[in-house]
Amino acid sequence: MGNLRDKYCIVGVGETEYSRNSGRTQRALGVEALRAAMGDAGLGPQDVNGMLSYHSNDSVPSPVLAHDLGLRLDFYMDCSGGGSSIEALIGIAMGVIEAGMCHTVAIYRAMNGYTFARIGGTPTAGGRAPVTDVSGPALESVSYGLTSAAQSFHFSFTRHMYEYGTTNEQLAQVKVVHSRHASNNPKALYKQRVTVADVLNSRWIVKPGCHLLDCCVETDNATCIIVTTAERARHLRKRPIYIMSVAGRVSNPFTSHHYQMDPITRHAGYYASRILWRNAGVEPEDIQLTGAYDAFTFTPILMLEGFGFCQPGEGGAYVSSGIIELGGKRPNNTSGGQLCEGYTHGMNLVIENVRQLRHQADDSCPNWEKGEHTYDYSEGGCRQVKDVELAANLGWAMPATTSALVLRR
Repeated sequence: MGNLRDKYCIVGVGETEYSRNSGRTQRALGVEALRAAMGDAGLGPQDVNGMLSYHSNDSVPSPVLAHDLGLRLDFYMDCSGGGSSIEALIGIAMGVIEAGMCHTVAIYRAMNGYTFARIGGTPTAGGRAPVTDVSGPALESVSYGLTSAAQSFHFSFTRHMYEYGTTNEQLAQVKVVHSRHASNNPKALYKQRVTVADVLNSRWIVKPGCHLLDCCVETDNATCIIVTTAERARHLRKRPIYIMSVAGRVSNPFTSHHYQMDPITRHAGYYASRILWRNAGVEPEDIQLTGAYDAFTFTPILMLEGFGFCQPGEGGAYVSSGIIELGGKRPNNTSGGQLCEGYTHGMNLVIENVRQLRHQADDSCPNWEKGEHTYDYSEGGCRQVKDVELAANLGWAMPATTSALVLRR
């Protein structure tokens, strides 16, 4: 992809409210997010002719939303996927534009993740219990009690704690930092700052490394990102954010049995990083801002190690050192991420980095829309990273599958 560096841009982003009860269909949410992203970019219905989406027992097909918005599509594709999807779909959007199949692609995710389809077999807010499929790959997981992501992924991190001495206090620090960021985010579902003790005193979900507050929030929401060529981007409403590199759905040698590979703690970023940094022409040390997928507090630790921001086994010390805080060397998930802002299968993390690179993170500063910030990161203040030029998003499907993205101002 080296020859595509800086040839494509993200030109529009949009989302709905992050809530625990949208009271709306995924279709209505999707229309709102798409319309917001198109408005952000200054695009009309005639200007978007490609759509990509992903779902997991929810969402709404692209042609339905295209009809609602008056779009005629030259290309669309809807796929099933979770946390590794958005970066991969940004790469696919670049590819189909490069192939001449369309010129501007809207990528969206619409989900009632609390009131309709909850993850892990939990009943919905209305008390509807999901039906668990015990066939195909589920015969090797659900049959043995692995019904949730926390259970399935925890093999890798239990070994990390055993091998490297990573502590629950270090895990809790990820939640603490993200809650501080969320306290300056008007859109975040959870704005209250928490302490390490708060996390450790919350009930266990999976021992030994996953308390309730180590888990992401569940929300109803829709999100959208629009990709087009750098040439078209120059004529649109907002500053274009350039795509330097994408690695999409890169896997370890073992995926369905990720805990049977050696070493168990090796995240797929070990392989994806070779593609990501080579094609971007930069190194981890050059990155000023990260958006590491935080389904749980341990997922950023594994990814930051896998992509080379620290050495294997050093992730716990890395997240506890102050580096990932606003005001630190390389802040992570400055919106509060999926631990605090809302759970979107990764879309909101990319949206946040786009706004950060525009220098227009929508925080509590009175003049943020003009790009004017105080850089006072105390509670209820700023969340804009000062002079940020280069950011990376690190996606998660499981320990053995990942995706990633490098963006620049």
